[in-house]
Amino acid sequence: MGRSTATRSLVLSIVAASTGCYSGFQAGDPGELDASAGASVGEAGGDTGGDDGDDGSSTGGEMPPESACAEPTVGRQPLRRLTRAQYTTTVRDLLGIDTDVADGFPVDERMGAFESNAIAPISNLGVEQYMSAAETLASDAMTLHRDEVVGCDPVAMGEDPCAESFIRTMGTRAHRRPLSEDDVQLYLGVFDGAREASDFDGAIRLVLQTMLQSPYFLYHVEVQGQSELPAGDGSVIAVDDYELASRLSYYLWGSMPDDTLFAAADSGALADPDGLAEQAERLLADPRASETIASFHLQWLHVDDMTSVDKDEELFPDFNESLKVAMQNEVADFASHVIQEGDGNLRTLMSGSFTVTDDPQLLALYGVELPVGYQPGDRVELDPEQRAGLLTQPALLAKAAHTDQSSPVHRGVVVRENFLCQPLPAPPDDVDDTPPDPDPNATTRERFAEHTSNPSCAACHVLIDGLGFGFENYDAVGAFRTMEGNLPVDASGEVVATADIDGPFDGAVELAGMLASSSNVHQCVSNQWLNYALGRVVGDEDSCSSESVYAAFEESDLDVPSLILSVVTSDAFRYRRLEGGM
Repeated sequence: MGRSTATRSLVLSIVAASTGCYSGFQAGDPGELDASAGASVGEAGGDTGGDDGDDGSSTGGEMPPESACAEPTVGRQPLRRLTRAQYTTTVRDLLGIDTDVADGFPVDERMGAFESNAIAPISNLGVEQYMSAAETLASDAMTLHRDEVVGCDPVAMGEDPCAESFIRTMGTRAHRRPLSEDDVQLYLGVFDGAREASDFDGAIRLVLQTMLQSPYFLYHVEVQGQSELPAGDGSVIAVDDYELASRLSYYLWGSMPDDTLFAAADSGALADPDGLAEQAERLLADPRASETIASFHLQWLHVDDMTSVDKDEELFPDFNESLKVAMQNEVADFASHVIQEGDGNLRTLMSGSFTVTDDPQLLALYGVELPVGYQPGDRVELDPEQRAGLLTQPALLAKAAHTDQSSPVHRGVVVRENFLCQPLPAPPDDVDDTPPDPDPNATTRERFAEHTSNPSCAACHVLIDGLGFGFENYDAVGAFRTMEGNLPVDASGEVVATADIDGPFDGAVELAGMLASSSNVHQCVSNQWLNYALGRVVGDEDSCSSESVYAAFEESDLDVPSLILSVVTSDAFRYRRLEGGM
């Protein structure tokens, strides 16, 4: 669909009017957050909630005194744009369209381990991409699902009443909150202006196109109650029911609320922790929650982009695109199986010696075949002396390796930062991080010995290499081995700087068991779920929520579904802090 200058100006002006900040569309302009609306499409999103280099490893601070948690205390919630995945699922649920238009959007930012667009302002190119996507989607919606989208008959009802009905119904769902009367009039102005130059359907299409560019659609906007208190006074207020519905649906479904959740918000049921928990249980029991479980684990382990992983073709000729996809899918399917169909326990995620893949290439890498009578989704048992849960799955092992050899450094960093939540400083700028060439007459352990013998390297590598060497039974694509070149593998290692599992171990299977029993890991995992739910990194001001979620997780005997639900009733999820706007 072509775009005239007049149409472009009309769309920009109506979206800008809905936020009170037309200037926000200029790249790099921070815009203004009006008390009655949201932020501009160009809003940077403010404080990230953590240091730029943080990998989501904040523990939320020390255990706060009980008196400190008598009233809600929460960190600042940044303004966030929908991620590409959230945009795609939201369009699917709003318009009934499966689309890949978001694949061309700017790459999602990360807050800690997880995707969250809360840092950089949107560029002019990004604005154009959102506009083009809106045009395409509005056109497709009116072509494919015209009657469902419009929701009324303009002939029987009359064009103006039908247009207003469409605006109120579709606008409420697209904004994820009831429209104000000002919003209704603004959209009616778009309809009236377009109707002068087009037919009814063309005018409705332009209104829908405008809605899809509204900050209320593109951002997680939370502004209710903001005008009641002075900006910047640091007050903590309850999240509005509709905002809470969106927090819940994007946490557990990665998409907009459904009709039942909208009705709960409208009735005020979500303001009651029991009502909120009831809806959370419903969403978690829905098959759509499997997408969230998969997304969490793929992002947490940094294996959500396996297609970008390359290996030396001469050394690993079977490492092809289909195997990469199978590896990534295995992580998602394994986590979903354990949490939704299995015992749901963190110990199983960390130590389970089975897979749910039926991909022949991946099974060949494991050295197993499908058992007799296998049905899709059945467990396939693996050698318990070689495999133990997420840590020994080929996706993680291949991602945390070099193109031609294993990497005790990369693998050790994954354990230290992602499982123990202990952030490591970046190496000095003058450090040569090129790995030594493979040598059939020297093991990786021998070639990396300088890390702990060189004083300038030892401080960090004593935390890393002792963990990473435990994975030396796995080559650069995650296949099990007992020999490296001409020499036997030594997979012994040592855990240091933890609260309760310091000591030697032999191999990744033993390490996985130690980690599964560690309070450091238990609190790290609970904080990672908090980070994922909030789209930011929890900090000291979230310590009460962090500790309450962790305590509930321990009390449940490490039941992950219980952990997921306990996040929803935490203060950090139900409240937000006013500071300088959002």
